[in-house]
Amino acid sequence: MNSLLGVRGLARTSSTPGRTQALNFFLINEKFWFVDLPGYGYARAPKDVKAQWSAAATDYLAQRQEIVLSIHLLDARHEPTAKDLQLHEWLVHHEKPFIAVVTKTDKLSNNELSRSLVRTKEVLQTSNVLDYSAVTGRGRDAVWRSIADALKDPAGHARR
Repeated sequence: MNSLLGVRGLARTSSTPGRTQALNFFLINEKFWFVDLPGYGYARAPKDVKAQWSAAATDYLAQRQEIVLSIHLLDARHEPTAKDLQLHEWLVHHEKPFIAVVTKTDKLSNNELSRSLVRTKEVLQTSNVLDYSAVTGRGRDAVWRSIADALKDPAGHARR
């Protein structure tokens, strides 16, 4: 989120996965909200704690009609996990608008990244996958285009 917004320290980061343990809300330019949901992937936490995170995220996603886009982050260095697939299937089943964004792309060679993107698209059975690097900014414009498109109402006007 910090990289996407071009600011440091807005969303706290850690080298240890799973540090986000609650829903964190960020008002962007007084126009729309980003909501950072707890992760589940590589976090080192007890199963019951992870279950609470999952329940909080699911409840939020299921109950908020105002959500115009979910951004499903996946690590380019790893095969999509069972939890990634579960979230993807939930979003599809509940007809929630989303994009899948493969992150940490700067850590892979172009060939490795290409294979990662192909594999992610195969596993998720979607072509709606973008690549992103917080380090280089690769993919930032594409992610912002997706967000801007989602923020437009069906008539093409900006939502308030």
